Amino acid sequence: MEKRTELSKTLKPHWVVAIAFGSAIGWGAFVLPTDWMREAGPMGVILGVLIGAILVMVIAVSYGYLVEKFPVSGGEFVFTYLGFGRTNAYICGWFVTLSYVTSVALNASAIVVLFKFLYPNVVEIGYMYTIAGWEIYFSQIVLAGIALVVFSLANIKGISITGRMQYIFSVILFSGVLFMGIAMTLHPDTSFSNLQPAFNTSIGGWSSILVIVATAPFLYSGFNNISQASEEFNFSSKMAFKLMIFALACGGIVYAVMVYATAMGAPWQQLTSTNPVWGTGDVATDMFGGIGMLILVVALCMGIFTGINGFLVSSSRMLLAMGRARILPRIFTKVHPKFNTPYVGIITAAFICFISPWFGRQALLWIVDMTATGVAIAYAYTCASAYTFFNWQDNPVRKVFSLAGTLISLVFLGLLFIPGSPAFLALPSIIALVAWVLLGALFYLINRQRYNKIPKNELDYYILGKELSDISDESDDISRTGM
Repeated sequence: MEKRTELSKTLKPHWVVAIAFGSAIGWGAFVLPTDWMREAGPMGVILGVLIGAILVMVIAVSYGYLVEKFPVSGGEFVFTYLGFGRTNAYICGWFVTLSYVTSVALNASAIVVLFKFLYPNVVEIGYMYTIAGWEIYFSQIVLAGIALVVFSLANIKGISITGRMQYIFSVILFSGVLFMGIAMTLHPDTSFSNLQPAFNTSIGGWSSILVIVATAPFLYSGFNNISQASEEFNFSSKMAFKLMIFALACGGIVYAVMVYATAMGAPWQQLTSTNPVWGTGDVATDMFGGIGMLILVVALCMGIFTGINGFLVSSSRMLLAMGRARILPRIFTKVHPKFNTPYVGIITAAFICFISPWFGRQALLWIVDMTATGVAIAYAYTCASAYTFFNWQDNPVRKVFSLAGTLISLVFLGLLFIPGSPAFLALPSIIALVAWVLLGALFYLINRQRYNKIPKNELDYYILGKELSDISDESDDISRTGM
């Protein structure tokens, strides 16, 4: 049996929280408040993001338990393998990999959007063509490429560098958001009356809240990056659940505060009706001038950086895990001879993301909307896998939470696919989803024979680091039902 590659255990708890929090809070918290308010009204958005955080916390119960028992790279892929076998593990891993990689790409393209607002001349050098109404310039590709190269090199040089960077970025981000919230509350020209009406009157209060709750899988996608990094903890994996809850709570605060701060600056219906390029940026400038814009831009940059950084960690670890299982080529199991990082996965994820600026931001948004489906599928598989480990007599509370997490995940999926739902996927996103499913099916057919002929005890070792029977002996409270 071939020796399994191992990663270094250097991640500290506060770095891990930063990876989860910073991945969940990307550019959207700073750029999209006006878009969200147009759909749901300020209180609809605030209640939607907070309820969404609570629902995802229920899902985090299953993640926390499984990470505690199986702290290895691969996260949802590993958990689904344990609960439902190889084929389902591949399906889950296929969707999760897409969501991770496109999240890196979307955050890289957000740099272009930021420059388009602040320094439009910089991103309009070397016009090439137009896709879906988005003009493609050579300078945009250069900007996104520079960001990907910088963070790829940082990731290759070690998870300790990545974790330290992520922590610094996250502290600056959170501080900037708190400043904006407090400053908007104390400013003499802001008013709570600007928050009225609280909801989008054309669809009503509950629909306003639901349309935002349906986005929770994507908004908070990133808390589960803790499971991808768990193999590199230098502390007990029992802390994983607490770290996830803390990261989700901080994420909910950031989303809610940014919507509140934007709405306080001007009547929200007036603000959204003008269809501003960056409504939150306009409000910050009107209230605090250049200083307000500077603070907001710094916080936004930190959100972009933490998104690129965190999802590069996760996508490379997922590729490593699938390489270990031999569903991907073995080259993905290679680690850097000096830094002991999965550099092939990092380079591959960055290369795929480098393709995205050539297709324009609108086309990328269609793909990212579709990946909310993949995230919800991953949540459902993880919670259902956790459900198989518990019985009603010995672990009734965990059994209930894992069942509730599974049902919540299915509700998220339903909101995306049931016609008439306020969060029903747009046709381009559905087309992208079908294309990804067909591509995954083709890839599986090509690799199925190699994947399925590996003996189970050998595959257990490649994925988990030891045979499952050995792990079960160490964890008497685990039932092997469903494996």
